[in-house]
Amino acid sequence: MNKAIGFVMIGTNDLEKSSKFYDTILAHLEMKRVSVTERYIGYGFSEDDGAKFYITKPHNKENANAGNGTMVALAAQTKEAVDKFHKTALESGAVDEGAPGLRSDGNYYGYVRDRDGNKISARYLVK
Repeated sequence: MNKAIGFVMIGTNDLEKSSKFYDTILAHLEMKRVSVTERYIGYGFSEDDGAKFYITKPHNKENANAGNGTMVALAAQTKEAVDKFHKTALESGAVDEGAPGLRSDGNYYGYVRDRDGNKISARYLVK
């Protein structure tokens, strides 16, 4: 089976704080911790399926920073999951980058920036 993306990895300067943030918001997308080391934490749907989304301390030991124009969109199973993802993220210290709602492509998105400035979106594909 061909896949365009094997996994996504974003940097953090505080793995502990970042992991608490992502533990909380990714639960709404049915993702949980499936891999943990001192450098990174991987999230996925099950341990058997492996990690799909990682938060990590940069390998070069420099400060993590967000890329301008870079965004990760994570799949949500329902509009309500997008709403909960967005609300929980803001309550956990994220910055609003776009309230949940329909966008020009006809799908439902909610956008935030995490504590490290990474732009993360939850997306529900409207059928």
